[in-house]
Amino acid sequence: MALTDIAIRNAKARPKPYKLADALGLFVLVQPSGGKLWRLKYRIDGREKKLGFGTYPEVSLSDARKRRDEARELVAAGKDPSREKQRDKVRARIDAGNTFTAIAKEYCAKRRRDGAKAWAPATASRSEYLLSLLDAPIGRLAINEIEPADVLTAIRRIEDKGNLESARRTLQLASSVFRYAVATARLASDPTRDLRGALTAPTVTHYGAITEAGRVGELLRAIDGYDGQGHTKLAMQIAPHVFVRPGELRHADWCEIDLDAALWTIPAGKTKMRKPHHVPLSRQALALIRDVREVTGPSGYVFPSIRTRTRPMSENTINAGLRRMGYASDEMTAHGFRAMASTLLNECGKWHPDAIERALAHGDSDKVRAAYHRGAHWQERVEMAQWWSDHLDALRKGAEVFPFVRSA
Repeated sequence: MALTDIAIRNAKARPKPYKLADALGLFVLVQPSGGKLWRLKYRIDGREKKLGFGTYPEVSLSDARKRRDEARELVAAGKDPSREKQRDKVRARIDAGNTFTAIAKEYCAKRRRDGAKAWAPATASRSEYLLSLLDAPIGRLAINEIEPADVLTAIRRIEDKGNLESARRTLQLASSVFRYAVATARLASDPTRDLRGALTAPTVTHYGAITEAGRVGELLRAIDGYDGQGHTKLAMQIAPHVFVRPGELRHADWCEIDLDAALWTIPAGKTKMRKPHHVPLSRQALALIRDVREVTGPSGYVFPSIRTRTRPMSENTINAGLRRMGYASDEMTAHGFRAMASTLLNECGKWHPDAIERALAHGDSDKVRAAYHRGAHWQERVEMAQWWSDHLDALRKGAEVFPFVRSA
C-alpha cells in the first residue's frame, strides 16, 4: 500500500529504526530520534544498493517519488544512481571553484609568469583591473554557464559610460580567459567568439607629443621651473634624455643602473617586447640620476611612490605634472617624450634609422637581423645618446638649431 503524508507525519519513533514502505523500492526510515529519512532500494549489476533522498518533510512525498523515478531511469540505462550522485557532488565542487573570477585570476597569474610572453607589470595591473569590472555581473557564475548575452550585457555597462577603448580591451581579455578555460578542459568553447563587431569602435587617438624644436625648448624650460613634487620634476627631467616607455621609467630599480658604466639595463620582464633593453646614459642623464640617488638610493625603486617605497610612482604622476604646467593631454604626455626623440633624431639625418629604432626598443621580427643590429649599432647609440642630450641642452637655451644633412 502506497504511503500518504498523514501516515508519515503520524509515524512515531521507536527504540529501533523501522521502515515505512511506499512503492517501487521507496521507503521512509524512521529513526529512534524521530528523524524520517527517504531511502530507495534498487539493484544494479545484481547487487542491492540504497540511495538517500534527504529528510521528510524537507523533501516531500511527491518530490521523493520524482527522485525515485529519475533514479530508476538511470538504473534502466545501466547507470548507478549512487555513483551519479557522487559525480554530481564532485561537479558541483568543481563548478564552485570554476567561476569566471576564479579562472580570470588564475589566467592573470599565469600571464605574469609566462616566460618570454609574460605581461609587463603595468600591463598586468591594467588587465587585472579591467577584468575586475566583470566581477559583479558575471564573476560568480560558473564559467560553463555563461552565455554570450551575459558577457555582452556586462561589457555594455563599460561602453555606456563612454569608455569605448576599455570596453574593447575588456572583451578581448574576457575572450582570453574563456579560451584559457577551453585549453584547461573546463569549457567547451569561447562564448565571446560571436560578439566581434558588437561594440562601438573607439576613435584611434595618438599620444600628445611636442616635436617642434622651438616648443621642445619651451617644454624643457618649463620642466626646470616646475614647482611641484621633487620626484616628479626629476622624472620629467630624465624622461627626454632616455625616452623609454613611461612604465619602464616608473619601474626602474637601482640594481639595474650602473653609474660607472653609464648603462641602464631594463630586464625583459619590464619591457614591452619581453627582451632586455640597454640604455646608454649621457653625462646629463647620469648627473640627473645621481641627484635622484641622493634621495631614493641606493636600492629599491628609482622613483618610488610618495606613499610607500615598496611601490613605484603612479602611472599618472608625470602626466599630472605636465597638466600642472599647462600642457593638455593632446599636447604632451609622458609617452610623448618617445615621439619627440624619434621625430627629431630622424629629422636631423645624423643617425642610422636602425640605431634610432633600437634606442626606442622597437621590435624586429627577424631574430637574426635583430641580433646583428644590437651589436652593429651599439657604439652609434652611445654617441647618439650624448648628442641627443647636448641637443636638448641647446634647445633649452633657445639656440637656433638647423637640420643636419647627411653627406652623400
